Amino acid sequence: MAEAVMTARTKGVSSRRFYVWMAAACFAIAVLGFMPTYFVPIVHGQFNAPPIVHIHGAVLFSWVAFFFMQTWLVASGRTLDHRTWGVLGVSIATAMVFIVTAVVSMRIAQASLPGQPAGLAHDVRAFAWVSMGGLVFIVPVFVLAIVNIRRSEIHKRLMLLMTISMLPAPIARWFMVLLAPPIDPNAPPPPVGLPVVIVPPVFVSIAPSLVADLLVIAAIVYDWRTRGRPHPVYLIGGAILLLIQMTAVPVSGSPAWQAIAAALGRLAG
Repeated sequence: MAEAVMTARTKGVSSRRFYVWMAAACFAIAVLGFMPTYFVPIVHGQFNAPPIVHIHGAVLFSWVAFFFMQTWLVASGRTLDHRTWGVLGVSIATAMVFIVTAVVSMRIAQASLPGQPAGLAHDVRAFAWVSMGGLVFIVPVFVLAIVNIRRSEIHKRLMLLMTISMLPAPIARWFMVLLAPPIDPNAPPPPVGLPVVIVPPVFVSIAPSLVADLLVIAAIVYDWRTRGRPHPVYLIGGAILLLIQMTAVPVSGSPAWQAIAAALGRLAG
């Protein structure tokens, strides 16, 4: 019996370390992902954007930092501190919903201004689904994590899955840097007096999403090796996440989403 207790404790320690490493990986991806297009340009004074964009970045980056801190607290045996700081997590997650919606609304409104290139508003509304579709996944997953706060095996997996779902954005920045086409010197200049709105096609979000999903696969493999089977959170949640990612192109161009996105744009005036 003592041997069984020791085995259970060893597995518990190993699990906590695994989640610390996964949280550290998420944090590193977020930092390195935004390094070439945000952090480095800011240091060199080459990044100009409205304050809401910086707030957006701060809020989303604070989540991955918070998630790493929380997993570290549990691994260090400071479970009470982990629960106390959990209130901050609710605040950050709530702020994410509002700030992402606000930025999406602003970009749609900018692209819809008179004088902007034809088709720009449609393309921006389409790409808005990438962000809003992320919220469609994040919000219920976070709520379920809070509901299951005392069921640690479910809670920690939901939190990890939620965090992984946010990583395509920083991963996509490296795709932008490495695969960006050369600047066309014959391209028409942007409209004078209007905000410059650059939007990629929706399909470019798929590859970074699949790269991020490798972390879900890593978690499934870890469960398989330590539990003998993957946890349903990863199987069901991962399948839903993959479905949202793979259907981004048809959903983003659908009349229903275009109408919803147009309404979001009107929120920004």
